[in-house]
Amino acid sequence: MRTPRTTFRGRLALLLGAATAATVVVGCGCGSGSDGKTITVDIGYQSKTINTVTAGTLLRDRGTFEAKLAELGQSKGVTYKVEWKDFAAGPPLTAQMLAGQVDIGSMGDAPILVNGSKTRDHADVKSELIAVTGYNLRGSLNQVVVPLDSSAATLADLRGKVVSTSVGSAAHGMLATGLSGIGLTLDDVKLLGQDPAVGASALQGDQVSALAQFVPWPQKLVFDGRARLLYDGGSANIPTFHAVVANKRFDEANPDIVAAFLAAQRETTDYLNQNPLAAAKRVAEITGIPAEVVYLYNGPNGLVSFDPTIKPQQVDALGKLLPFLKGLGALADLDLGEFVNDKYVRALYGSDYETQRASTSAPSRLTGTDSVCGGAVDNAATASEVWFEGADTTSVAKTPTCLLRLIAQHGGSARVGYVPDTASGMRIFAATATWVSDPAAAPDERLKPFAVKADAQAYAGGHPGAAVIDYAAALLAR
Repeated sequence: MRTPRTTFRGRLALLLGAATAATVVVGCGCGSGSDGKTITVDIGYQSKTINTVTAGTLLRDRGTFEAKLAELGQSKGVTYKVEWKDFAAGPPLTAQMLAGQVDIGSMGDAPILVNGSKTRDHADVKSELIAVTGYNLRGSLNQVVVPLDSSAATLADLRGKVVSTSVGSAAHGMLATGLSGIGLTLDDVKLLGQDPAVGASALQGDQVSALAQFVPWPQKLVFDGRARLLYDGGSANIPTFHAVVANKRFDEANPDIVAAFLAAQRETTDYLNQNPLAAAKRVAEITGIPAEVVYLYNGPNGLVSFDPTIKPQQVDALGKLLPFLKGLGALADLDLGEFVNDKYVRALYGSDYETQRASTSAPSRLTGTDSVCGGAVDNAATASEVWFEGADTTSVAKTPTCLLRLIAQHGGSARVGYVPDTASGMRIFAATATWVSDPAAAPDERLKPFAVKADAQAYAGGHPGAAVIDYAAALLAR
């Protein structure tokens, strides 16, 4: 394994300095291209970040925001123009917000905290968090993967190894929390600060021993057969999410534009939750991310819950993330009570807001009838799904065992199968899971999938007669 030339501290300085390097400009709060008759609204987004598609990729593609602005413009006698600006990550988007070049943007929880801290002392570009895009209350959107042939079985096996991560991201924090849980610190590994795509290439090129990243990079590598899951961020049970952050002065000067944006986001969210497969296919077409990977996240019982409301658990998670980022020198401090502003999304939902805000149930649930084992598919802890080649819809099964029987009926081949991890319930790929055959379990539940091999081994060790097997063997043992 080659020694990386770029040091972690050097990369840290570059990334954390990206936002502060921007020139703070004085704006009118009416859009960067306003001339009184034409108002340009600059929207920053991350096209390949699945967790933000309802405020970015899918929202842009559907043209809902533009349609609402056209209607608004007719009533006000002005023309609105939307400029969509695509970013690879949160730091460069923050830099453009500091420069007055982005009015509304979407990014992950850690970058949003940095954004709020960096802009807070500049009245013309001061930002606020106004809505959420997607979230996972367990934290399973951040994961650590290793090469398929890696000898590592747990995080402890990464001691002294080179680990790639995005500095200051929630994935970085997830790694720190995971190591802390086993008595280690970030100093016990050799951190290499890299953007997700660079880190993924480094893992495949044997330049790093592990990749700690956020949605969708870990599972894309797993799906591509390039890596296996070593650690799921959900083990720490700390929520992670992406959200919408906006220039506060712009918001206050243009509440009708903000209302139009959030209304368009809500409609896009409803569309995605009601048409998850079609939405996944479209996002895949636009981004190049495999539709199977997109659907892992935004499908029924998926890893992401799309909901614009700002939930107490998410704000609490920001509070837990703040000390970590302050320790890195990423930010000085931030008053969350001032920074988080739900008045716009609250107005959007009206009297339904508190009910929606309190709800943490999956907006899109996997339901149907099991054609092999029979009965209703209604238990999220076991409900499974398969997408066969050439099919316009997916098929469901009550349990992973029943899903394997369904796949076997189709000759053992499937475009992709999804099952809930036995240990955590999170949605995983059936073909890349580690399976356990447990003859003592009920007939329809004897084959149990696990996202992490160590979890499968632990289960088998505690259940006499149980054996760890691969996917091919599981198909035969159904």
